[in-house]
Amino acid sequence: MNKATILYVEDDETLGYLTTDNLQLRGFDVVHCPNGKSAIQKFRESSFDLCILDIMLPEMDGFQIAEEIRKSNRDIPILFLTARTLTEDKIRGLKIGADDYIVKPFNIDELVLKIGVFLKRSKITFEKKDIYQEGNLVFNYSNLELRINETTMVLTQKEADLLKLFLDNPNQLLKREFILQSLWGDDDYFMGRSLDVFISRLRKHLSNQSMLVIENVHGIGFKMSNSGG
Repeated sequence: MNKATILYVEDDETLGYLTTDNLQLRGFDVVHCPNGKSAIQKFRESSFDLCILDIMLPEMDGFQIAEEIRKSNRDIPILFLTARTLTEDKIRGLKIGADDYIVKPFNIDELVLKIGVFLKRSKITFEKKDIYQEGNLVFNYSNLELRINETTMVLTQKEADLLKLFLDNPNQLLKREFILQSLWGDDDYFMGRSLDVFISRLRKHLSNQSMLVIENVHGIGFKMSNSGG
């Protein structure tokens, strides 16, 4: 089996060496970059399965690196390693398209667990169906394409996974914990905030049609209903 290849960006030489060494001992191929410029260059030159980005970096911070990565790859998992605990920073990263945060100092076992979650396919058993049509909406899951009327947009993998989960379970209340465990493998507070961000983005994508509505059942979860409009 091929090893998963990780792009790891960390300017602290000691931490970078120790983390790289630990991940390699656990079976990962790791490319360690000390700054954003070299990281972007490596990302363009090679193929990676996951990115781990420190936020506080000289010249180019982790948010900027993530934005550059997302321009060419919308679905590669991105984990932020950071000493920053501000909620605003976490929400900013999630809006860019990051999948999770780990706050320094971190436990290597926790990091490996998170990596494993995001390297796996989603734990949810999706139906084999790839094409969905509801009124003026057509969703191609394999291509991550959502078309409403004459407008076509490309979703991120997480957006597509979430939309597919709703479409596979029409008019069913999906509990927050179920969605979080299915798509993120975790249901902690900040993953919950991440889900809220993706729900908001999905509602925005669906705003130009009137048939499918994502309802918020306060304190419990969400349900996609067909209004028939």
